[in-house]
Amino acid sequence: MSRFTGSIFKKSRRYGISLLENNKEFTKGKKRTTAPGQHGAKKSKPSDYQLHMYEKQKVRYMYGINERQFKTLFTLASKKSGVTGVNLLQLVESRLDNLVFRAGWARTRAQARQFVNHGHFLVDGHKANIPSMIIKLGSVIEMKQSLQNNVSVKEAIEVMSVAPWLTKSDFKVTFTRLPERNEFAKEINESLIVEYYNR
Repeated sequence: MSRFTGSIFKKSRRYGISLLENNKEFTKGKKRTTAPGQHGAKKSKPSDYQLHMYEKQKVRYMYGINERQFKTLFTLASKKSGVTGVNLLQLVESRLDNLVFRAGWARTRAQARQFVNHGHFLVDGHKANIPSMIIKLGSVIEMKQSLQNNVSVKEAIEVMSVAPWLTKSDFKVTFTRLPERNEFAKEINESLIVEYYNR
């Protein structure tokens, strides 16, 4: 299954959360709680399977991950010590495209992914152009000179904040620690995702 490339605004409305994490999807009015389409207002109690799948899809759309990649991350998370659901979300947060976003260099993860795809970053001094690359703790991500004067980057730096688990110095960030569970994705119930894969 390929990565979703449709309207993230519609997906945000369907799931009732800002998948861009900036509430931009709801700026034109009230936060709508119905799904898109003429039948969106019809209320029916979702099945347990739907609840579990919806939670998984929320994370996939939020972070821009395809199904195969997500299942691979779940397998890795389940093999690590600790709580599988938290491990999964921390792995997702450790992706290169997400860390570029968390560093405040892009306004959306899609934009961060595009910057990475175009080869504008170094990781520990080596060229890195794979958005899904899992970055190790202590690694340094550096933006190349070719992107530093980009208008979109400058705009992002003005409005975005740097995640507390990153240490930033000019156009370099160090991945200093894993985020605590209460620091990110607060509208996600990862235990439902674990149940989905363990069903």
